[in-house]
Amino acid sequence: MRFDVLTLFPELFAPFVSHGVARRAFAGPIDLRLWNPREHGEGPYRRVDDRPFGGGPGMVMMAEPLARTLRAVRADRTAAAPVILLSPQGRRIDHAVVGELAGGAGAVLVCGRYEGLDQRFIDAEVDQQLSLGDFVISGGEIAALALLDAAGFAAEWRPGAWCARGVEPFDYQDLVIARRRGPAPPASGTRGEVQAISGGALRGWAWDAAQDAPPLLRLEV
Repeated sequence: MRFDVLTLFPELFAPFVSHGVARRAFAGPIDLRLWNPREHGEGPYRRVDDRPFGGGPGMVMMAEPLARTLRAVRADRTAAAPVILLSPQGRRIDHAVVGELAGGAGAVLVCGRYEGLDQRFIDAEVDQQLSLGDFVISGGEIAALALLDAAGFAAEWRPGAWCARGVEPFDYQDLVIARRRGPAPPASGTRGEVQAISGGALRGWAWDAAQDAPPLLRLEV
C-alpha cells in the first residue's frame, strides 16, 4: 500500500513516521512518499500561490504547480490511486473511510494551504475530498497525518499481522471505537467478570463506570 502526499511542509511528517505504531507500519506494509509542489513552482522563486481570480482575501495554491507535481507522482507509481484532497468541504473521515483506503492500493493525498486550492485543479484532478470535521485548521497536513495514522494502525492491526505474532485475529474496531478505557478497574463501581476475547488470545477487565456509560476495557496481550 502506497501513499503519496503533496505538501508544502514535508518536514512535518518525519517525526510521525519515526515513532509508535506508525513507525512499524511505515517501515513495513505502507510506503509513504512526500512531494513538495514548490519543486514544480513558477519562476526563479518557485512560486506556488496567487491571488484568487475575481478578487477576495488571502491567497490560493496555484493549479499549475500542483498539476505538475501530480504528473510526477503518477509517473512514479506503478498502480493507479485516487487523488484525495483534505478539505473542510469533504466527507468526514471515519472507520469506513479508513477501511476503504487500507483495503486498496493507497492514495494520493493533497494538503491545501492558504485559502485553499485553485478550483480548476480540484475539478480536473481530485477524486474525493475528506475532512476531519467542521472546524478550521492551518492546513491539510494535520488531516493527512490523522488519516495516515489510522491507515497505519489498520495495517498494523490487521488479522494477518497479529497472527504472525501468535495472536488470534480480532476486530480492533469493536474493542477501541465507542469504548472508554482505563488502566485498571476503578475503586468504585461494578467490576465485571474477566472475559475471554477471540478464543483467549486477549483478556479484558470490563466494568460499568456509570449505569448509562459504555464499558471500560483494558487489554493485555
